[in-house]
Amino acid sequence: MKNAIRLVAASALLMSAGAVFSQQGAQVAPVAAEPRNVVQLSAAGMVQVEQDMLTITLMANKEAPTLAAAQTQLKQALDEALAQAKAGAQPGQMDVSTGTFSLYPRYGKDQKVLGWQGRAELRLEGRDFGRITGMAGKIQSMAVSDVSFGLSREARAKAEGEAQSQAIEQFKTRAAELSKAFGFGSYGLREVSVSGQGQGVTLMGAMAREKMASFASDTPVPVQPGREQVSISVSGTVQMR
Repeated sequence: MKNAIRLVAASALLMSAGAVFSQQGAQVAPVAAEPRNVVQLSAAGMVQVEQDMLTITLMANKEAPTLAAAQTQLKQALDEALAQAKAGAQPGQMDVSTGTFSLYPRYGKDQKVLGWQGRAELRLEGRDFGRITGMAGKIQSMAVSDVSFGLSREARAKAEGEAQSQAIEQFKTRAAELSKAFGFGSYGLREVSVSGQGQGVTLMGAMAREKMASFASDTPVPVQPGREQVSISVSGTVQMR
């Protein structure tokens, strides 16, 4: 009988301790109050800058009855162009790199291989437009297949910095205006995100399209750069107070 009384008393103590622990746990993790007077808004800054990077892609197409012959002809054309281009290369002003080098069979009506075709590419890229266009005109073993423009890292970084400053100032102005319109004296920044994008223009001038297959020796490729728009957007939430 005494043992039974002791067990009942122990159970009561355990239940009481559990109730106290539950109450303490509830006090440790109170329900968070919902944020009040919070406004979500966004702003954008845009800067247009002249493109300062030029890329000219040269291409050679070769066809031969055998794979080995097509590969040899293609390699000779690329080696000749590469040696000539590397002689005039200058880091940052005109960098030289190879592109596609591919060979594939040419089939007849009966699906038999009639011969082999190949394509090789050489890229001239940099800030010195005169050096690049002049070299593209000199290389005779390959023809111009594409002309494109872009921004250097330095120009893009500078444009992004200006666009970001515009976006941040616009965001702050809108936040202050909204707070005032709703009858508040100030605001606090809760969270914010910054993202950007650039809209480039890749083009080949009409003159370049007409003449790229018939350049005279030492004749520069005619090009005309455009402008590129760099935009930065800032979005987030503020709490009016």
